[in-house]
Amino acid sequence: MRVFLFSLILLSNFILRAQKPRPRELGIEFGILKTGMLNAITDVPGVKVGHFTLHRGTDIHTGVTAILPIEENIFQNKVPAAIYIGNGFGKLAGYTQVEELGNTETPILLTNTMAVSTAIDALIDYTIQSPENQNVKSVNALVGETNDGGCNDIRARVLRKENMLEAISAATSKKVVEGNVGAGAGTMCLGFKGGIGTSSRILPKSKGGYTIGVLVQSNFGGVLQIGGKPIGQLLGNHKFKNLDKEYEDDGSCMMVVITDAPLNAKNLKRLAARAMLGLSRTGGMAANGSGDYVIALSTAKNLRISHDSKDMYETFKVLRNNDLDLLFQGVVEATEEAIINSLFAAEDLTGFNGFKAKALPIEKVLELLKK
Repeated sequence: MRVFLFSLILLSNFILRAQKPRPRELGIEFGILKTGMLNAITDVPGVKVGHFTLHRGTDIHTGVTAILPIEENIFQNKVPAAIYIGNGFGKLAGYTQVEELGNTETPILLTNTMAVSTAIDALIDYTIQSPENQNVKSVNALVGETNDGGCNDIRARVLRKENMLEAISAATSKKVVEGNVGAGAGTMCLGFKGGIGTSSRILPKSKGGYTIGVLVQSNFGGVLQIGGKPIGQLLGNHKFKNLDKEYEDDGSCMMVVITDAPLNAKNLKRLAARAMLGLSRTGGMAANGSGDYVIALSTAKNLRISHDSKDMYETFKVLRNNDLDLLFQGVVEATEEAIINSLFAAEDLTGFNGFKAKALPIEKVLELLKK
């Protein structure tokens, strides 16, 4: 077992060293706002991301991605949250309590469709093992998924609770590895190999200087667009290339939006809705068979909800509706870029039953964009 885990660590380190150039490094820019230093969701102070990745032979390509919104015990310091459903063909766990109370109390785990229950079990263990939570008898685990059953033998159900906890333990505030890693190990996106992607935006100091970060698990169909150019159509590879056949490349997109701007649940939901506009900029169209969900959180310290508070009243200071437009712009831009980042980072993969997952041909894309 130790040898196996050591091999996985070596694989993760290799992926980090071998990460392909991101679109911005190749001259492609998105929008008008500046990115954070890492251009990742971890630019938001306190946010950490970790992966557990399992590539085994040709049949198994799957994993887990953990997002920890704050450094403190999140069950004892709940954060404002909202979820927007672009298209509800999915198995997002924990939705109703977030919708009802407007906050969340666990990290977020992203994984494959058949591993949601395992991830819930892991988050319960993670929560109750903390000494501060010794009296906890109810945990609302927040777990998102997409179906990696094209590249991965999803029915084998290989992921274990220990793997979920490893992703949490591996979480770091540093650079986020993108592409065929974690929950994106076996995903497809817009006709090409998809994966994990992330991006961020910083508001001007005159507008609060807030940071907004997005992480995506891209696994959906459509007609790829980059910078408004119909790249999927020009490459002859997209969901509708044969109009007489059944459309088979739906598979969902999980989008996690985190900001340190002080937003309540109402305006977090409005922010989450704008992430779908970023998805549409890349050519996604929230297909019938796609589970497109956006989870939005605010890490603003003055909005933390103490689990054991004895105060009768809660007093919060939040941004006014009239001051949200740059945040809306930021989430649109960051979501678009995160999805394209996931495509640029992805690698060719031979999957379950010989399925061929081809990565985006970057050189051809750059030629088309120049034209």
